[in-house]
Amino acid sequence: MCGIVGAWGPLNDRQNVLANSRKVMKHRGPDSQGYWEDADANIGLGHVRLAIIDLSEAGHQPMVSACGRYVVVLNGEIYNHLALRELLQVQSQAPDWRGHSDTETLLAAIAAWGLETTLRSLVGMFAFAVWDRDARTLSLARDRMGEKPLYWGHAGEALVFASELKALRGMPGFNTALDKTALTLMMRHNYIPAPFSVYEDIKKLPPGHYITLTVEDCRQRNLPPASAYWSARQVAEESKSQALSFSREEDAVDALEEVLMTAIRGQMMADVPLGAFLSGGVDSSLVVALMQALSANAVNTYAIGFDEPAFNEAEYAREVAAHLGTRHTELYVSAQDALDVVPRLPDIYDEPFADSSQIPTVLLMQMASQHVTVALSGDGGDELFGGYSRYQRAQRWWDKRSSMPGLMRKPFGSLAQTFGRAWPGNGAGQLDKFGRLMHAEGSGPFYRQFVSYWEDPSAVINGGRLAPTVFDQPSGLPFSDHMMLLDTLTYLPDDILVKVDRAAMAASLETRVPLLDHRVYAFSQRLTPQYKFRDGQGKWLLRQVLYRHVPEVLIDRPKKGFGVPVGQWLRGPLKDWAQSLLDPAHLARHGVFNAEPVMKKWQSHLAGHHDWSAHLWGVLMTQAWLDAKSNEGLSA
Repeated sequence: MCGIVGAWGPLNDRQNVLANSRKVMKHRGPDSQGYWEDADANIGLGHVRLAIIDLSEAGHQPMVSACGRYVVVLNGEIYNHLALRELLQVQSQAPDWRGHSDTETLLAAIAAWGLETTLRSLVGMFAFAVWDRDARTLSLARDRMGEKPLYWGHAGEALVFASELKALRGMPGFNTALDKTALTLMMRHNYIPAPFSVYEDIKKLPPGHYITLTVEDCRQRNLPPASAYWSARQVAEESKSQALSFSREEDAVDALEEVLMTAIRGQMMADVPLGAFLSGGVDSSLVVALMQALSANAVNTYAIGFDEPAFNEAEYAREVAAHLGTRHTELYVSAQDALDVVPRLPDIYDEPFADSSQIPTVLLMQMASQHVTVALSGDGGDELFGGYSRYQRAQRWWDKRSSMPGLMRKPFGSLAQTFGRAWPGNGAGQLDKFGRLMHAEGSGPFYRQFVSYWEDPSAVINGGRLAPTVFDQPSGLPFSDHMMLLDTLTYLPDDILVKVDRAAMAASLETRVPLLDHRVYAFSQRLTPQYKFRDGQGKWLLRQVLYRHVPEVLIDRPKKGFGVPVGQWLRGPLKDWAQSLLDPAHLARHGVFNAEPVMKKWQSHLAGHHDWSAHLWGVLMTQAWLDAKSNEGLSA
């Protein structure tokens, strides 16, 4: 795990500029820093290293290929790099290896096979840039599921890229103009989805994509569209005609366990101490159980506990750890410990981000990093195997909508909204919601209602505007599959993986997500619904694999979620902080928010009429971020 940065084109004092960029990303790579430039080509590449594989100087970056043609900076891990080395040897295309780093393997593969063929061969998480000294092209690439971040765009006349925005903000000519479309989407989702970033001139490279830029692109400040070398949507759609069939249910359990074992075995590769997060839920317990089955020694596991019983799952994690025989560490934190994290969030997350479980995530990463350098997580199981309760709730609403003749949906929806807004009582909100759902055109916009916060995000942002997203793209998938695909394309890379990556890297900790191995994803897409949903629960097949290792009684219990009581805190210990950020004068100072709808929800929340904490947290995190940028002297 590392941080990468680069600049191509006119940039005064390039070496010192990129030195400063590396400095502000040192948390991503505290072990060493590197720099390479080609002054004639006007390009410089920078790297900060968290050494995981090949801790020697042979793993130092930026790295030049054995043939001298390619220079790369890599953030991430290539789990199958030893197998790729063997293949290069068989093909007589291997260089004289200088070390055993996956970066060297990546370079050799690009030199032998070209970029796109290499990308398709990789099993891993990564974001990298490779400079072709002969063709004078710069290529950027990101892993299939979006585990590693990559921002790119322009600072002045230079084309720039980095693992984090803070590495770009200090560059001469950086445009601090905010992207109002990105901020409007932030109010809808509480995160900014790719390809948008909070800044007009900077984009995120989408997962599963690469782009090759030419001298002419650089000279003309051209940003051509990225190309997909892998598509979660395509895999999902093609898999429907390739559904798996099993003569016995035990065969299905065997098949999934084998795929998971392969992924986890590869991700346990490390030359540094390794462990795993354990919440006691299905996904993390399964990852840890299979790790322990593959390990001759006790696996290191980590859990965080809270004094508030409604949010504490540490006791369950302890029971699972005891059954599996892991070396378990837990840390109980107070409300004050969690509150102390809040002022650090704008710097850690680098652009507005408002999943409140970011708070315990930061604490968990800090704790684990004191013991290990690499930790595996159970993220991804819900999106791939149907774990979210909202899937079944949304399916019931979709079935109601589908049972109504098409010509009646909008008139009936308008009537329901009218009654819902005029009729006091607990049923009013449900009527209004049903009415809005009846107006949705297709399954994507329909499901968007279930994962959105502000009903009209463009009314919250001054000059706000919405842009089409993947929710607006039609799909021939069944509704349940379409929901999971949309979360895989949006919520997973832009919320869950962002939350984990930034919190972990702030603590110089590498995280790995074996359930997001693309082979696990492909297997999950070929499963028919009965292997995911049964008896009112999702993740049926995942559970069957887990029950081979952990008794059901330790797992089957109501899920509490990994969160903190933000709603209560905003009426209590965070009230003054929130009141300051939401004060109309403070809102006006930054000029981003329309104060009226914000204040309406804030007053309703304070009065206890409704819990608007999720809506307000998005505003608060954006305001806190704006304050932080202003304090840096970078007027937004």
